[in-house]
Amino acid sequence: MGGERRFGPFWTAYAASTFGTMLAFDAFALIAILVLDAGPAAVSLLAAAGTAAGAVLAVPLGPWAEHRRRRPVMIAMDLVRVAALLSVPAAHALDRLTFVQLVAVAVVMAAADIAFRAASGAYLKALVPPDRLLAANGRLEATTWTATALGPPLGTAAIGLFGPVVTVLANAAGLLVSAASLGTIRGREPRPVRTGARRPGGLLEGWRHILADPALRALFLNTVLVNGLIMAVAPLLAVLMLDGLGFAPWQYGLVFALPCVGGLVGSRLARRLVPRFGPHRVLLVAGTLRACWLPGLAFVRPGAAGLLLVMAVELGMITCIGVFNPVFATRRLELTAPDRLVRTLAAWTVTSRLATAALTAVWGLLAAVTGPRAAIAAAGAAALATPFLLPRRGRAGRVTAPAAPPR
Repeated sequence: MGGERRFGPFWTAYAASTFGTMLAFDAFALIAILVLDAGPAAVSLLAAAGTAAGAVLAVPLGPWAEHRRRRPVMIAMDLVRVAALLSVPAAHALDRLTFVQLVAVAVVMAAADIAFRAASGAYLKALVPPDRLLAANGRLEATTWTATALGPPLGTAAIGLFGPVVTVLANAAGLLVSAASLGTIRGREPRPVRTGARRPGGLLEGWRHILADPALRALFLNTVLVNGLIMAVAPLLAVLMLDGLGFAPWQYGLVFALPCVGGLVGSRLARRLVPRFGPHRVLLVAGTLRACWLPGLAFVRPGAAGLLLVMAVELGMITCIGVFNPVFATRRLELTAPDRLVRTLAAWTVTSRLATAALTAVWGLLAAVTGPRAAIAAAGAAALATPFLLPRRGRAGRVTAPAAPPR
């Protein structure tokens, strides 16, 4: 029961920060366009530079956070992000906002988010008993998809009513609620103990751990590639639907908001499927199915039939992702010892962000040569090969001893 009581504020913090982030989805791009008159190249640079530079900046944060108490690190990263975000409306009010400032804030946000995610994953493992990890990750996954469904439509409506910086304030408010909620968690968190001799190298230790374990290595390669391909397709599909096929922006938003219900369904299914079929089989089947939907987006056509096709593809893919993600997150925690968890999660997230930025850039160049539809088809074909990277039977890896919940 103690773990459940402490998980409640953790869940509240996660929900507040996630909803704030989703309300401010693409807020910087909209501010750059509406306030600074930035063009497509500048907006793409803002997204790519913020992600890539933030990931590089986060490299030393993993080792720094590993030997510190997780909850203070999480609260500090929330407050750093609040300060960075509030600088945007302040500069806007003074008519001093610049594109360089937006890029700088994007970099700080990306780096702090990586450090927060690494610390929160390690804290969750210590907070929740091992037999409740899957249920906890399922709740977080359901929260993510609820925020994804509701946040962007509400955020764009708020921008239309109150101006381009209002969702930045909402994001900052969500992070403040997150920090306050984390501060209410009872129980003293023990300081992580250094175990054994440590070689220098920062996140290299995290990457070594990932690549040395067959199951972790397979999950790492699979998730980095699949997530990168899905994210690389998103801007191409936007160009195809809004420019090439003439869909209205509200139609484009609708076909991505409604299928998010699949994430809720999938996260609930995961908790029922694992006891019946085992985590390995669920990971293999859900991981395979989630890669099979992407090619369908290349066949979108104008009119209602095209909207229904995109919604059906997104619903199927998101449902499979909703099943896969909580099982994957739980398995990753189980396979990593507590004394190297922060560093491993930071290395994982840094690689994922850099790979996503690189794949997005490569597929953007491919679309410039072949057109968005052909580039989407190529991404779908590449995704079909990713199930071969999933852990096979006999490569399940060794489960490390779970961390004891804090007293």
